[in-house]
Amino acid sequence: MQSTLDVERRPRILVYVMEQDDPKKCTSAKLVRLGLARPLRSRRMIPRRAVVLNPLASAVLLPSDRERVEYGGLVAIDCSWNRSEEVFPSRFPGLNRRLPLLLPGNPVSYGRVGRLSSVEALAASLIITGLSEHGRELLEIFKWGATFLTLNRDPLTDYSQAKDQNEIRELERAYFGTEGAEGQEAKSDQ
Repeated sequence: MQSTLDVERRPRILVYVMEQDDPKKCTSAKLVRLGLARPLRSRRMIPRRAVVLNPLASAVLLPSDRERVEYGGLVAIDCSWNRSEEVFPSRFPGLNRRLPLLLPGNPVSYGRVGRLSSVEALAASLIITGLSEHGRELLEIFKWGATFLTLNRDPLTDYSQAKDQNEIRELERAYFGTEGAEGQEAKSDQ
């Protein structure tokens, strides 16, 4: 039996796996195991039409990126936060976007602004681009998924209605008292 989400086109979720995390705590590994994401083992495999979540990208993910997510896919770079400075200075193939600032609900990085797990980054991206049900579906498999949604209910709602980069930056200042990810760690996994 198909769920109602299957009737609507399911966005292609991809994870560039760098195998730097503890596999037991790695949220993207769980998504792959459950068939909710496809692993990419090399940077060359990243589709050029996909939206790539990169915390050092100058452009912020906007609701208007939805079509690109639907047809090109959404890519999380799964690396350790401890090694993120080595990984993210380089640009990845695809449309590189950073997420607006959010609070993680995962137990490893709880409350540390911008330090999201892969599943939090993917779910937030789907919610911001208007694919909320798919984002919520990803979070449901983690016992702390609802915590992430509760912590970020208002910012996610406002980000999903933003018209441009400037509006996102204003919202980040309003919620977090800072301009974007400057000085913040904002990457896609623990």
